[in-house]
Amino acid sequence: MRVAFSKTELESEIAGRFGKTFKLPEKTAAEILSTGVAEVDALVGGLPRGAISEMFGPASSGRTSLMLSMLAYATTHDEICALVDTNDVFAPEAAIVTGIDFDRLLWVRCAANIEHAFKATDLLLHAGGFGLVVLDMGDVAGKDARRIISSWWYRFRRTVENTPTAIILIAEESCVRSCASLALELNGQAEWSRADNLKLSEDAGNVFQKRVGWPTRNEISHSNYKTTNGPQGVTHANLLRINSITINCRRPMHHGLNEVQFRAGIQNRER
Repeated sequence: MRVAFSKTELESEIAGRFGKTFKLPEKTAAEILSTGVAEVDALVGGLPRGAISEMFGPASSGRTSLMLSMLAYATTHDEICALVDTNDVFAPEAAIVTGIDFDRLLWVRCAANIEHAFKATDLLLHAGGFGLVVLDMGDVAGKDARRIISSWWYRFRRTVENTPTAIILIAEESCVRSCASLALELNGQAEWSRADNLKLSEDAGNVFQKRVGWPTRNEISHSNYKTTNGPQGVTHANLLRINSITINCRRPMHHGLNEVQFRAGIQNRER
């Protein structure tokens, strides 16, 4: 009785019964979702689907501007999106001018409860139908974000693997560590303009209006907005005019260009 078999014979026998099990599968390129900013897409290609990305930086670094751009692009390109707002800082009256389709956005407010934010994110990821899930922890102190146990990030990464969902964390400091497939560090330089005695009109494109309620499908035209007050005056104040944003790609590192800069300004939306 023959008891010894060569490696070639074993592989041939197994392949005959189970197919090409010893052939390494071709690695396909990961699907990506555009950020909506051409300069950022040119640097990193976009947000990887089926993976965690993180975007971190101090206040006024451009985190919110880039987040709104991502949501605007995704919701207007047949994606259902979710925003987990840890500290209830999302302002729909300001975000509407970026072109976000609110019919395709689920906004989850967590009243500064980090545990609720993570449990909500976990439920959304397991739902499986979202193209983009944003966990906004930008107003959570860095020391508190660093205390989050790593098992949450491993759980999120495992949940979205082999799915079309892209999850992005927005924070003050990097905290996802090795679980992040893409890590972007933001630094912004704001340019301010004086607004002494500036009258804020009731024009629909004015991002400083105070709006009552949540925008609905019929209000996308901006013609039915109601403000709490009439034209208001702003005295002895500075208004953000342009934010020069610099993005450094910390993960993955590329040979060559790892930084890009662009300018984000407040513009009135023309009808």
